Amino acid sequence: MNGILCMNKPEEFTSFDVIGKLRGILRIKRLGHTGTLDPMATGVLPVLVGTAAKACDIMPDQDKTYRARVRFGLSSDTLDIWGKEFTEYPDMHVTEDALRSVIPQFVGKIEQLPPMYSAVSVGGKRLYELARQGIEAERPVRNVEVYGLELHSFDEEKQEAEMTVSCGKGTYIRTLLSDMGQALGGGAVMTALCRTKASGFCLSECYTFDEVKAAAENGTLESLIIPTERLFEGYPKLRLNEVQSRMYRNGVKLDLKRIHNIKDGQELYTVYSNEGAFIGTARADFKACELRCHKNFEER
Repeated sequence: MNGILCMNKPEEFTSFDVIGKLRGILRIKRLGHTGTLDPMATGVLPVLVGTAAKACDIMPDQDKTYRARVRFGLSSDTLDIWGKEFTEYPDMHVTEDALRSVIPQFVGKIEQLPPMYSAVSVGGKRLYELARQGIEAERPVRNVEVYGLELHSFDEEKQEAEMTVSCGKGTYIRTLLSDMGQALGGGAVMTALCRTKASGFCLSECYTFDEVKAAAENGTLESLIIPTERLFEGYPKLRLNEVQSRMYRNGVKLDLKRIHNIKDGQELYTVYSNEGAFIGTARADFKACELRCHKNFEER
């Protein structure tokens, strides 16, 4: 069983907790995930099963979309409502017009300071480990990109808003909302977060633990697995002939001139055998005029 199992992560589970529970259900050790989610967050967590776990470090699509809720007039040590230390801003009052006026500041390429309660490593230690010891570590500002930020609702009386954020790799939604609160003259805490899209997979494609367990018990588990090639659907496809398939599987570099559908300047491709089976990804070396194996996902 190789491919992607999209999980709808429940609250109070870390991404590693999800992997651990799935190992017990699937009876498979080789599992990986495509990006961590905070324990209190829910939503899309693509899990790489079997040989698909090889894709962890070469995922071409790192973009994500979140549905978040935020409360203004409050800040916390964790930047969310689940923190232990809070600061109130009694004089802060946000209007919808004021909120909409600052949103453009947080769209595009922006800088973020990773939160102390995060899995970022500094000096060989995770920031959350230092935070739990009461240590405030210096950490470098990161450049991230927010593609879109849409306000869905705003309750002026409760000082709460709900919005959708589309962003690139490494963006902290907690930090984004906290920075927005500062821009409005006070603070803000995230009160809910659901990832609705990750690595090209949507919430509608995700399953709960109960659904996965039921499928395992009735023998339909494989029907939940998405083929590994879906991860690379943006790459051009190469279909090898019988001789080329045999050579490629044995690690032989192929002559680019003899392969159909090679495109000028396009380096990465998905490779299929003469029988149409997905083999893996390949890299075109235009200087050497060779097609080389990038990552093989076939079971050996």
